[in-house]
Amino acid sequence: MPQISQLAATYASQIFWLLLTFGIVFFIVGRGMLPRVQKTIDSRDRSIADDLAAASRARDEADKAEEAWRLRDHANREKAQALVAEARARAAKATEATLHAANEEQAVKIAAGEAEVRAATNRALDEIEAVAAEAAQDIVARVSGASVTADEARGAVKAAMANG
Repeated sequence: MPQISQLAATYASQIFWLLLTFGIVFFIVGRGMLPRVQKTIDSRDRSIADDLAAASRARDEADKAEEAWRLRDHANREKAQALVAEARARAAKATEATLHAANEEQAVKIAAGEAEVRAATNRALDEIEAVAAEAAQDIVARVSGASVTADEARGAVKAAMANG
C-alpha cells in the first residue's frame, strides 16, 4: 500500500512544521508578550493592594476621628446639661425670691385691709350704738315719758350688745 508508505514522509513534514510553529508562537507569546502581560497584572495587583491599604488607613483615621467627635459631643452634652441645671436652679431661686416678695407684699396688703375692715367695723358699731342709744332715748321718752340721758342709753345699748 503506497498510502501507508507516504504517511511517514507526510507526517514527518507536518510534525516538523507543527513543532516549528509552536516554537515560534512559544517564543513570541511566552517570551515577548507574556512578561508584559504579567508585568501589567503585577502592577495592577500592587495598585489594588496600595489602594486597599490606603482605604484601610483612611477608615482607621475616620474611626479615630469619629470616636474623638463622640467624646467631644458627650462632653458638650454634659456641659449643656450642667448649664441647663444651673439655669433651672437660678430660675427656681429667682422665682422663689419673687414669690416670697409677692407673699410679703400680699401679707402687708392683707394686714392693711384687715385693719381697715376692723376700723370700719368699729366705726359702724359705734354708729350703731349711737343710733341705738338715740332710738332708746326716744322710745323711753315716748313710751314712759321719762327722760334718759345719752350716757345711760349708751350704757344700756352696750350691755344689750355684749349679751346678745
